[in-house]
Amino acid sequence: MDSPKVVVEGLCKVFGSNPRQALDMLAAGATKDDVFRRTGHVVGVHDVSFDVKEGEIFVLMGLSGSGKSTLIRLVNRLVEPTAGKVLIGGRDVAAVSRGELIALRRKDMSMVFQSFALMPQRTVLSNAAFGLEVAGVGRQERERRAMEVLEQVGLATFAQKLPRELSGGMQQRVGLARALAVNPSLMIMDEAFSALDPLKRKEMQNVLLQLQKEHRRTIMFVSHDLEEALRIGSRIAIMEGGRLVQVGTPHEIIANPADNYVRTFFDGIDTSRYLTAGDLMQTNAVPTLSQLDAANIAATLNGSEAYAFVLDAQRKLRGFVTRDAAHSVRPVESIRLSASLDHVVERVVANPNALPVVDDDGCYCGSVSRAVILKAITRSRGNHV
Repeated sequence: MDSPKVVVEGLCKVFGSNPRQALDMLAAGATKDDVFRRTGHVVGVHDVSFDVKEGEIFVLMGLSGSGKSTLIRLVNRLVEPTAGKVLIGGRDVAAVSRGELIALRRKDMSMVFQSFALMPQRTVLSNAAFGLEVAGVGRQERERRAMEVLEQVGLATFAQKLPRELSGGMQQRVGLARALAVNPSLMIMDEAFSALDPLKRKEMQNVLLQLQKEHRRTIMFVSHDLEEALRIGSRIAIMEGGRLVQVGTPHEIIANPADNYVRTFFDGIDTSRYLTAGDLMQTNAVPTLSQLDAANIAATLNGSEAYAFVLDAQRKLRGFVTRDAAHSVRPVESIRLSASLDHVVERVVANPNALPVVDDDGCYCGSVSRAVILKAITRSRGNHV
C-alpha cells in the first residue's frame, strides 16, 4: 500500500471566461467569495495537492460547496482543470487524448453515484454487466463476471429481477456491482450511500468494507458525513471553500484537527468509537528483539524495560521475554491492526502489560497499553460527554 495510485498536484478549477484573473487574485490572498464578488467567477478548487495510495479508501469530505464533487470530477476529467496535474498510475489524465481517456474510464476507473442510475428495462444481471458490454466483452463472459460480483454484494438470487422490484439499498448494490464488474484499479464513489436511510447506509458501508478486505481496491469516496468518513476511510481529506484544509488518518484528524472548521464536524460525535488498534498503537514503546540473541536480550532489558517482544526475521511475532527469564520466550496475545476500540479495551484491561499489534500476516506493528487507551478516550470524548 505504499505506491500512490493517484497523485494530485496544484490542481485548480475556476468556472468563468477569464480564469487567469481569478488565479492571480487567489495567489494574492483573495478568498473564493472575493473572487466571485469582483469577477463573477466561481472557484471550484484551488491549489489542491494530495496522493491516494494503492489499496486505500481515501475519503474526500466537506460541506456543500466545499469543492469535493468538483475535485472528484477533475480526477476523472469529467471537468477540465484550469491548472495542475492529476496522475493516475503515473499517467497525466489532463494530457491524455480523448480516446485514451475513454479507454481509461472503461477499464481502469469506475464511478458510483448517489443516484443509482439503473436502466429500468434491464434485469439486475444486465445492469451489472453493462460496463463490460460497453467495453466490448462477449455476452457469456460479461454475464459470468457480473454474476460473480452480484454474489459478492449478496444479489445473485435477484439476477433476473428488474430494478423496480428491489429496495433502494438493493438498487445501490446493483450500482456497486456494475462498478466492480469491470475490475477497476480505481473506484470513485460520489456520495454513493447518502440517499439511503441510516440502516441501509450502514449496511452498504459494511458491504464496502468487506469487499475491501477481500480485494484491496483503491477507492476515492466523497462524503459530507464525518461518521461515514471515520468508519470507512483509511485517510480523510477535508475541504473548505475549494481548498484542502487537512489530510490524515481518522486518528490524526480526531487527535489534531487543523482548525475550527474541522472541529465543527465532530460536534455531537463520540469520535473514540472509530479508533482502531492501528490508530492507538505506539511503535517504539516496547523494545523488540530478533529471535533469539542472548547478548541482545541482556543489553535491551538492562534499562527500565521489564519485557520485550520477540520477532523472527520476517518481523512476525514469536512471543515475549522478561528481564527475569530472558531466555524463555513465552506466548503473548496479539491484537489485529483493524481491531475496534471496544475489542482493544477488553483485551488490554485484562492484561498487565502492553499488548502487541500485528497486521493480517502476523507481522509486528506496535503496541497498545492501558495508558494509551485512557489518553485517547479522554481526549476524543472530552467534548461529547
